Amino acid sequence: MKDWRIVPVLLLCLVLAGTAACAGEGGEEVYWQPAEVVRGDLTVIVSASGNIVVANEAKLTFGSGGKVDKLYVGEGDEVTEDDELARLDTGPLELALTQARAALEQAEYNLEKTEDPYSRDDIRSARAAVDAAEDYLEDAQWELDQATDAWWIEYWTAEVYRAQANLLAAEAQLDAMLFDPDDDEIEILEMQVDAAEQALAEAQKQLDEATITAPFDGLVASVYVEEEDIISAAMPILHLIDLTSIELDAEVDEIDIPDVKLGQSVIIEVDALPALQLEGKVISIALLPSTLAGLVVYEVKISLDVPPDSEPKVGMSATADIIIHQRSNVLLVPERAVTQDSQGNPMVWVMVNEQIEERSVGVGISDGYQTEIVSGLQEGDVVVWETKVKPSAPGLF
Repeated sequence: MKDWRIVPVLLLCLVLAGTAACAGEGGEEVYWQPAEVVRGDLTVIVSASGNIVVANEAKLTFGSGGKVDKLYVGEGDEVTEDDELARLDTGPLELALTQARAALEQAEYNLEKTEDPYSRDDIRSARAAVDAAEDYLEDAQWELDQATDAWWIEYWTAEVYRAQANLLAAEAQLDAMLFDPDDDEIEILEMQVDAAEQALAEAQKQLDEATITAPFDGLVASVYVEEEDIISAAMPILHLIDLTSIELDAEVDEIDIPDVKLGQSVIIEVDALPALQLEGKVISIALLPSTLAGLVVYEVKISLDVPPDSEPKVGMSATADIIIHQRSNVLLVPERAVTQDSQGNPMVWVMVNEQIEERSVGVGISDGYQTEIVSGLQEGDVVVWETKVKPSAPGLF
């Protein structure tokens, strides 16, 4: 809830002595309480409470399950970014990586042989075989045409038939080499290559994540396992926190949250360290509320400027005064002195030459006790307001 404070610069309200009273409604006596207009500093705050947390923390895990081979740190150890903290037994992971690499090479070979099963030399040789078969068929046909003896005619006739058969076979072989591979088969082989690549990447990832390194400078808050333990994937191994990044998670009442803005200055007091006063700023305001003991509250994160020698610990309770408005060296009157005229405009009653007169004023901020006056009054003016209670001490008239 809101809290209100004033730090006067020159003089607090001066209560003037008086003894006069008059009758109000029902015959009740009404007294006039006077106060001098003074200059001072006015601060309006919203109070909140919460606990100290770390902004930068991480529960570290391995990328896969296995046996914990080494733990290089213990609880309370300070670490530096990229320090090696723990390692799994990598034997099975290295074997899996080797197998995945071999499977990829086989899949790539199968695809390559299907897409382009013959080398350029193979195709060149097939073309040469066709040319040679054509040449021999031409020669055999010429010899047949020149033959006159029955034996030679029979011989070259057989050679022509053989040359034609060889040419057909050579052309068929060349056509087969130049024929496009089956698209469906190629697609299946490409999918096999993709799957093998993903399996290799996953095997490499698991091997890389078999070693835990510190993602930032910090302190080991907890160690959850021991060496030789068999752990599952994603099981927490270490809890690392950065004590240089502590914040205050505070709850602000729904009535006050509209006044809270990012960047506002905050004064923090830690319950367990009453002599310590910290400064901070509002860095985050929750968009959605939560209900706390029936009250609607919003979480506000506040950064903390922690002196090197102080010892606030994570989890400690703290209260925060969020500074909503601040004014320095302004005219101040008690809030009770400010009322409204018949048109609803702010006004005060002022003592002038021992007479009370109405005066319109311009008002600024108020802390619930004091109100800033921006126009209509001067320092040293005396304002009065009605009260029905006569105190035991003098000061009313």
